[in-house]
Amino acid sequence: MNDQAPGILSIQSWVSYGHVGNAAAMFPLQRLGFDVAAIHTVQFSNHTGYGAWRGNVFPPENVADLVEGIAERGALGSMHAVLSGYMGTAETVDAVLGAVDRVRAVRPDALYCCDPVMGDVGRGVFVRPEIPDALRERAIRAADIVTPNQFELNLLTGADVHTLTDALSAADTLRAQLRAGGPRIVIVTSLVRADAAPDTIETLAVTDAGAWLCTTPLLPLDPPRNGTGDAIAALFLGHYLRTHDAGLSLSLATSALYALLDRTHTAGTREIQLISAQDEYLQPRQVFPATQVR
Repeated sequence: MNDQAPGILSIQSWVSYGHVGNAAAMFPLQRLGFDVAAIHTVQFSNHTGYGAWRGNVFPPENVADLVEGIAERGALGSMHAVLSGYMGTAETVDAVLGAVDRVRAVRPDALYCCDPVMGDVGRGVFVRPEIPDALRERAIRAADIVTPNQFELNLLTGADVHTLTDALSAADTLRAQLRAGGPRIVIVTSLVRADAAPDTIETLAVTDAGAWLCTTPLLPLDPPRNGTGDAIAALFLGHYLRTHDAGLSLSLATSALYALLDRTHTAGTREIQLISAQDEYLQPRQVFPATQVR
C-alpha cells in the first residue's frame, strides 16, 4: 500500500518574517494533506507592504536548477499540480513554465494553477513593468487555473469590472486563453461590485460547467492584509484537487479565508493569523455557500 501524500510544486516568493507567497501557501496545503515542494523566486526579510525590506531576487536559473534536483530524486511524478505566484523577473516566468513542462512530461494530468501576482486596488502595479505582458502572453496560456484579484483581472483582460455581468464577461475572456484540454477555471478574488449587497466582498469561480459566487462580510482591515491572495489560491487548488468540484472548492476556500481574516481582525495584527486558523482549512466551522450564477 502506498501512503505517500500527493505532491504540489509551489514556486513563489518567500519571506523570513510573516506570511506571503510560499509562507502563506505551504502550510494550508500541508494541512489539507499535500506534500509541498517549495521553490522560492525571492527571499525577503518581510513583505513589501511594510515599505522597507531586505533580501534578494533569485536568478531564474535557480528555479531550473532546483527542479533538476527534485527530478534527480524521482519526485516529479508525485506532483499533482504546480502552483506559481510572485515572479521576480519576466525570465522567471519562463523558468516556471519550464518547471510545468518537466512535471507534465512525467505526469500529464498535473494541473498548473497560476496566481498572476501583479498588483491590487490602492497599490496599483507593484511588479516590474515587463511582468504583466509575460504573464498574459505566456503563463496564462499554459495554465489550467488562474486566480487573479479584481485589479489583476482588469489588467489581464483590459476590462473595467463594476458588475457581476462585467466580471463574468472578463473571466470568460481570460478563460478562453487557458490551456485547451484543462478544466479552464478562473477564480476572481476580492471582487467588489456596484450591484452587490453593501459591506460584502466576493469570490467568483467561472468554469466550463458554470459559474459560482461566494459572498462574505467585508471585514474592516486597514491596511488590507498581505498574503490573502496567496492563501486563497492555495486553498482553492488544494480543495479542487481533493474534490474536483469548483463550486464546493470555492465555498470551502472562501470560508477558510474568511475565518483566517476574522481571526486576524480580532487579533489586530499586521500579519495574517495563518497558524491559529489552521483548523479552518480542511473544514471551516462557518461555511459560506457558493451560489450558482450561471
